[in-house]
Amino acid sequence: MELKKSEQADLTKKTSFYFSIGLLLTMAITLTAFEWKQYDETLMDLTGKNQNVFEDVMEVPPTEQPPPPQPVVQQPQIVEVPDEEEIEEEIQVKFDAEASEETKVEEIVIHAEEPKEEVDEVFTIVEESAGPKGGWSVWNKYLGDKIKYPAQARRMGVEGKVFVEFVVGKDGSISEVKVIKGIGAGCDEEALRVVQAAPAWTPGKQRGKPVRQKMVLPITFRLG
Repeated sequence: MELKKSEQADLTKKTSFYFSIGLLLTMAITLTAFEWKQYDETLMDLTGKNQNVFEDVMEVPPTEQPPPPQPVVQQPQIVEVPDEEEIEEEIQVKFDAEASEETKVEEIVIHAEEPKEEVDEVFTIVEESAGPKGGWSVWNKYLGDKIKYPAQARRMGVEGKVFVEFVVGKDGSISEVKVIKGIGAGCDEEALRVVQAAPAWTPGKQRGKPVRQKMVLPITFRLG
């Protein structure tokens, strides 16, 4: 036969209730411990006491001091010094050369030499510029007669100016011919050929002397 306990004697029935009460008491004790304030007794004693202590100020009467003694002034003593013996020395001055009454001064004449112009110097601007013999009309006629319009330029319809650079020598000869700006299609080569075959020019002059001068001339190619 199985034994049964009465419901009043069952202790596990109210376990959760007692656990909740214990938890609330623990939290209350912990909160009280954190919120508890304890003041230092020494600090309380100091706040209740008055620390202001006033001392009696006593006036000290001024004391009379005797005046300082006057300084003793000593007068300087004058000591007589015997007359120094005068020492006479003969100073002899020797000269290496005796100066004569009449001194001859040689005149120095400086001759200013004219600056020498460099032989190979090429001028761009001179006092008298170089030019074709007979004038520019003769030069233009020479170009018109000698230039042959290239066939390629005619077919392509090329027109324009070819800028040729060259140097006119002291004797008027033309050298160092080159194209600095061309239009192509055979026009540049034709301009070089005509200028290289040109007759001598009148050379440029600087200070009345013939010099080498660099020239740049345009040669126009136009279909007409």
